[in-house]
Amino acid sequence: MHARTERRRFSLARMLQWILGLTAAALTLGCQEASESVPGLRPRLTVATDTTLIPMSYINDDGNIVGFEPDLLTEVSKRAGFDYDLVNVEWPGLFGGLITKKFDLVISSVTILEERKERMAFSRPYLKSGLALVVRKDFDGVESVDDLTEKKILTGAQVGTTAYFFLEERPHIPLKGYQVYGHAIADLINGEVDAVVGESTGTLYYKNQQKEYFQKIRMVGEILTEEFYGIVLRREDQELKNRIDRALAELLTDGTVARLHEKWELGRAAAVPAPPAR
Repeated sequence: MHARTERRRFSLARMLQWILGLTAAALTLGCQEASESVPGLRPRLTVATDTTLIPMSYINDDGNIVGFEPDLLTEVSKRAGFDYDLVNVEWPGLFGGLITKKFDLVISSVTILEERKERMAFSRPYLKSGLALVVRKDFDGVESVDDLTEKKILTGAQVGTTAYFFLEERPHIPLKGYQVYGHAIADLINGEVDAVVGESTGTLYYKNQQKEYFQKIRMVGEILTEEFYGIVLRREDQELKNRIDRALAELLTDGTVARLHEKWELGRAAAVPAPPAR
């Protein structure tokens, strides 16, 4: 009786080990397949954008992030081989969040600047733009940036942008900072400031989409600066940068960027860079 009991216990123990072994093998195989099929072939990245600059990137009436840059990102991801989640992040948090790995890319009309390159990497340029000066239509005496200096005109700009840096370099111009470009335009119309400097693409939105606003403001002169926008990455992500650069080169060459420029009616406010030489 004792011998049969021991044999039965031994048999049950062997069966349990066999079952556990099969389960472990199945779990291991499943994990290997998941890691190989998802991260290896199509990594999923988190991409940040500031949705306050229409028509570049904004939230539509259905609550979706749309615009020139979301459309461009879709095309880049197809060719560069990644999936993504696009998240709305206010401008002041974009670069810090990228560096601390809260997200992997930034596409938000970010001008390629040498001082920014000290902390981050940029893709090849996908758009050429610049800064525009606007005033109220009934506000006389401002026909150039020099007038802002000579007459000490209170001027608004979005904090942390090249427009803000542009005005900071001219300390004789009284400056008021805003977190959102649209808030500066609202204050301009209401008489809280007398001029606003901002991205020319943002000014274009009011001309094309908010005609009742644009009837109250006017653009002064030509575009003030020449700037190039790029997708922003961490400096160590060189392989990802190479893939994105190749994708953008294809999109510039095959006319995709030009078609998106036309779709979003960017007009003279922004230009498509020349495709890379073959």
